[in-house]
Amino acid sequence: MTRIILGIAVAACAALGAPPLLAGPEATADQAPASIAKPWTLPRTADGKPDLQGSWTNATLTPLERAENTPLSLPKDEVERREQAFRERVSRLAEDSDPDRPAPPKGGDGSTGAAGNVGGYNNFWIDPGDRIAVVNGEYRSSLLTVPASGRVPATTPEARQRAAQRLAARKGMGQYDHPELRPLAERCLMSFGSNAGPPMLPNYFYNNNYQFVQTPDALMILVEMVHDVRVVRIGENLHHSPAHIRSWMGDSIGRWEGDTLVVETTNFHPLQNFRGASEHLKVIERFTRTGPETILYKFEIDDPTTFVEKWGGEVPFNRTEDLIYEYACHEGNYALANVLSGERNREKREADKKKSQQN
Repeated sequence: MTRIILGIAVAACAALGAPPLLAGPEATADQAPASIAKPWTLPRTADGKPDLQGSWTNATLTPLERAENTPLSLPKDEVERREQAFRERVSRLAEDSDPDRPAPPKGGDGSTGAAGNVGGYNNFWIDPGDRIAVVNGEYRSSLLTVPASGRVPATTPEARQRAAQRLAARKGMGQYDHPELRPLAERCLMSFGSNAGPPMLPNYFYNNNYQFVQTPDALMILVEMVHDVRVVRIGENLHHSPAHIRSWMGDSIGRWEGDTLVVETTNFHPLQNFRGASEHLKVIERFTRTGPETILYKFEIDDPTTFVEKWGGEVPFNRTEDLIYEYACHEGNYALANVLSGERNREKREADKKKSQQN
């Protein structure tokens, strides 16, 4: 009977143009072929909920937004072209540098890169991901799926007014010209981009790894970038923080809807204004195990005082066996104190020089 069933299966595969089920001449009716995959069973925790635990990465070549008039789904040949172009770029940048090249100009050349391509990391240290994102078997041209254009919606007049007020408050100073203006990532208070989120998005640079630890009451998300830690309280209906208490990464509460963990986050720190969002920002996230190696992560941005409509997308989180290393940035943010000390020392030396000249 087993031989008959296997024979029917092999004939069906041949008719569909699929590879045969039998692994080789060693396979017999009494021994399951190695190429027959066992059906995947959703792993569950002791309390019966889907198990999200493990190490994951959302690194990808797929950008957040896509070019205008570009379809969401990419054909296989375009995917291969993009991934091959990335591999060729990595190989090219790994070649030995010309030892006779001229030195860069003082202060950098103003081009894109750390300090105008002076003192930044070279490509050896960069790990943005090397694959196009796949969701439901479909190669994606962007992580954004809503609106249908795959573009972040326009901002409201109120949001533009807030942005203008922030710019005016700087009085012409750049973000590195005053200690209170220096960006959070530069001070290592939060990751650059939106790795920790929410929403948790790839930064297209490096350290796009996460570790999930789950209990019946909470989901802990360790973010490799800046070693941020998010804690989602599961099973609670109300946010603990009153409106005037706002924390980094906001106040997150979660609930199970079937086999999907739905997380709602509000009360973000005022300095963590995602894309200019206001204190009314609410982020909805959905975590769904879709296979042994994948979690489908969906996010929705809701801030009617900033964006003319809700928007969001889908990001595949893929299992990784890589270790998640400690991100010791600025050794506890001591660098800012050193920057200020250096400036006070410079001012003192200039004052002493001026006093000496007057005498």
